[in-house]
Amino acid sequence: MPSLKEAERRMNEAVDAMRREFATVRTGKATPALLDTVRVDAYGSKMPLNQVATIHAPEPSLLVVQPFDKSIAGDVEKAILSADLGLNPANDGNVIRVPIPALNEERRKEYVRLLHKLAEEGRVSVRHARQVARDDLKERVKDHDISEDEGHRQADRVQEMTDQFIGEIDTLLEHKEQEVMQV
Repeated sequence: MPSLKEAERRMNEAVDAMRREFATVRTGKATPALLDTVRVDAYGSKMPLNQVATIHAPEPSLLVVQPFDKSIAGDVEKAILSADLGLNPANDGNVIRVPIPALNEERRKEYVRLLHKLAEEGRVSVRHARQVARDDLKERVKDHDISEDEGHRQADRVQEMTDQFIGEIDTLLEHKEQEVMQV
């Protein structure tokens, strides 16, 4: 039954990837994951912010970024500004404070649309894994590796897994949507 295990692994990966994507979408609270997409020009290349600095959220409306090397603090500040996250960092030479402003209604709705798009991409990935598993099962039935009855049973199991993972995505979407819309 390698096709079932493989399908489950792929579906799990799709849900995990969506979780990571959802974490980068801004809500009213400060979370270090908000800066996951920021790339800093440092040491001659573009590096992820979390590789050149520590990021923590001491309070719900503030992120504090502490570069490992104080000489790149200006570059870190510039990178946060140019990341188009709507954030205005303040650099005091040692640490960069990033106040997280409250979201207005229009911006919240924009984020909800983005969440729906990300969720649909996750569902498509899960359905793709289902299709690959079904094709594999059809091939195995055709080659007489498994009986037709066993093929149908496994296909039903693949569909159950698909429904389960898509339900998980919908639940994650619902929670994140509530989080974003919360004032």
